[in-house]
Amino acid sequence: MTPLFRPGTSEVPVRFWIGVLLILVACRRGAQEPPETETPQAEAQVVVEIPRAVTIGHYFEFMDSLVAACQVRLAYPISEHLLVHANPWIMDTLAASDYYRRMARDSFVYDQRQQVALPAGSRLLLPDPARAFQLQEYLNALRLDINIPEFTLRIYEDSTEVFAFPIRVGQNRTRFLVMSGIETDLRTHPGIGRIIRHEKNPVFYNPVDGKRYSSTRRDDGRRTLMPRIPWLETEIDGQRNGQLIHPTTNPETLGRAYSNGCIGTEEAAAWIIYYHAPLGTRIQIRYELDLPDGTTGHTRLRDIYGWDKTPEKGQQLRKVPNPGPN
Repeated sequence: MTPLFRPGTSEVPVRFWIGVLLILVACRRGAQEPPETETPQAEAQVVVEIPRAVTIGHYFEFMDSLVAACQVRLAYPISEHLLVHANPWIMDTLAASDYYRRMARDSFVYDQRQQVALPAGSRLLLPDPARAFQLQEYLNALRLDINIPEFTLRIYEDSTEVFAFPIRVGQNRTRFLVMSGIETDLRTHPGIGRIIRHEKNPVFYNPVDGKRYSSTRRDDGRRTLMPRIPWLETEIDGQRNGQLIHPTTNPETLGRAYSNGCIGTEEAAAWIIYYHAPLGTRIQIRYELDLPDGTTGHTRLRDIYGWDKTPEKGQQLRKVPNPGPN
């Protein structure tokens, strides 16, 4: 049988961890259970203690196994997203693995997958039914909004802005891509849709020449392995056209029309976006040039694709609504 982890590491297999965790889930309830009464009481809090450090390289396999093991014991749905929102420090820890955040603290990391996501001895709280329902309602209310010429991705809870991140978008040109086999329009296109897939272990290919790669040159000139951070696949206006949301290892390119059509973000932002975009999350991609301004009435953005001068394209763009309650 193929080991779950590479030989030579000090980490024990997931199956051992989950066996230990199941015992902990069963045993680490409140030391004093409240007596049964006719009035329903809040359920005792369940705590899972992590017996060994879990690295980013093994994080998703661990979380998938943990969720599956917990789901057997719980009478209500649980998911990775629910578990992380019940323990938001996990999101903070993953965001802190951003190469440039580490370098700001004089900490060079060649292989991000070796960084610890869940430290040994850390504790995870399993949400009780009421808290799980509350968190699921929050996740259901989330949506993504991208304004292409503003180079900004926003996360909304209904009509309330929760986060805003700088992005890069597709180049204003066509180019032959070996990966598609045709001359391809590289511009990021507007529309309305949903997040339909999470790629938690991406494999990296250059779409221009079709060659696979595993390392990257950073903005500071240093080379590192590619990080393991989830990619989000979109379906826009019923079409899966390859407009992914994923991190870039070169944040100097943010705020530019630089990509092959994808929406690029900082590494830290990619983690936050992933945990605020479960499958089915609504997304709208706009091309809006006039933005409200508290002093002059509005700000006019640069028409990076020249679409404002194309009547047919302008009519299509007006069909994409502005962000608001929905």
